[in-house]
Amino acid sequence: MNTSPSAAPVELVILDPRLQQWGLPSYQSPMAAAVDLHACLDEALDIVAGSPAQLVPAGFAMHIADPGLMAVIAPRSGMGHKRGLVLGNSIGVIDADYTGQVMVSVWNRNPAGSPPVRIEPGERIAQMMFVPIVRAAFQVVAQFSQQSRRGAGGFGSTGS
Repeated sequence: MNTSPSAAPVELVILDPRLQQWGLPSYQSPMAAAVDLHACLDEALDIVAGSPAQLVPAGFAMHIADPGLMAVIAPRSGMGHKRGLVLGNSIGVIDADYTGQVMVSVWNRNPAGSPPVRIEPGERIAQMMFVPIVRAAFQVVAQFSQQSRRGAGGFGSTGS
């Protein structure tokens, strides 16, 4: 069984030179699935509970260039669980042809009146992983060629 991860070339343009000291996107352990993203801020940012999501620059742009690959930005588990800082859009999708600066949408999910969540310059605020893409070949049909056991059952229809 091959357990070594494959490496896909992704070009990075460093837009914030402080990443050289804070850390370029890299895997923090041999089995890490994602790289951490740093908040490239000039000063601390307080995210008020219940306020609209805010964009925080990650300090780099990238070009994946492979249509069979995309990047996903996900929250760091400790940020959401311990501090209430989550992504403003649940997850972020970065298409292979996007070449602008990577941004992280952050939101303070704590109840109104809670203390703000402070993000410090250089703090690791999210993680980014690369995943393969399978593109669907849609076929418009009058009815499905096979029936499934579940059928049109919606939320909770499988007993969960």
